[in-house]
Amino acid sequence: MGTPTPVMRTDDDPDAAVAWHYGDPHGEQRALLAGTARVDLSHRGVIEVSGPDRLTWLHDLTTGHLTELRPGDSATTLVLDANGRIEHIVHLVDDGNRCLLTVEPGETADLVAYLDRMRFWSKVEVRDVSGDLAVVWSTTPWPDGETSASSGDGPADPDVVSVWHQPGEFAGNGLTPAGEDRGGGALRYVPKRPDVLPGVELLVRREALSRVLGDADPAGTWALEALRVAAAVPRLGFETDKKTIPHEVGLIGPAVHLAKGCYRGQETVARVHNLGRPPRRLALAHLDGSEERLPVHGDTVEVDGRAVGWVASAARHADLGPVATVILKRSVPTDATLSIGGIAATQEVVVVAG
Repeated sequence: MGTPTPVMRTDDDPDAAVAWHYGDPHGEQRALLAGTARVDLSHRGVIEVSGPDRLTWLHDLTTGHLTELRPGDSATTLVLDANGRIEHIVHLVDDGNRCLLTVEPGETADLVAYLDRMRFWSKVEVRDVSGDLAVVWSTTPWPDGETSASSGDGPADPDVVSVWHQPGEFAGNGLTPAGEDRGGGALRYVPKRPDVLPGVELLVRREALSRVLGDADPAGTWALEALRVAAAVPRLGFETDKKTIPHEVGLIGPAVHLAKGCYRGQETVARVHNLGRPPRRLALAHLDGSEERLPVHGDTVEVDGRAVGWVASAARHADLGPVATVILKRSVPTDATLSIGGIAATQEVVVVAG
């Protein structure tokens, strides 16, 4: 019967370059949950960092604890600015000879330029390999049912050169070792997540992309985004803005180690963790389903007519109906009813800001 024709977005959304859906977004969500579908994420950037110093060098530049990664291990790590604000969310996997990093569309050149500036005398090489490798999202257990951050197993398909694993907190199968500081551990921010998003990113040879996608049911970004939003997994440029610090969006733990050495922005991470509280918090809004429309990124969130935050991502979930991640001021009561463009919404706490 062949693969259905993909429907593409016609706006300037960052995912407009890949399939939005194949005619049945809710069915595609269920196929993803069943582990039979894959999503084309070939618009994500892929960066190669090679050389004997690659892990210690990246460990010193980013928020994750990377020095003990074994071949096949993966991690999520952040590049922060000097004030501790998130600049890049990086998915990283090491194969024993090189690290492959995947980043949001449009972020590759900036990250490559930053890494190149920071090489100094380190024995590392950095290059953009997006033309050679493409990213495919899979909820199919790969290769042996393992979807934690540390499988250590290589891919069975020769066209899949490496596999990045979703952090255990988001996949629902464990916790990323994150250490502790005087302010405690990572669980103080997200004691319970609203849902899980298990899965992996397959890094495939670009010439084999169609074949790798064709080996599974087709699903578009609409379906994947609905599952991501329901699980409140933060995405750069969606749940973050120019002021976002990791504590606000639940990335302490999955992407930030609390007891590693210094890195750019570490002072802010430690100060907020040990002495303060994040000024904002990520929450999941369950929207009144009587409205046909969904809010869009940046829409104002109000309580009793007062602006208290903004919409990060909105989606239609096959089971939950319309949902949205929202960024709220810390002071917003957790039981307050939200209003988003006239749409009433209840909130489900994700990040505890107290």
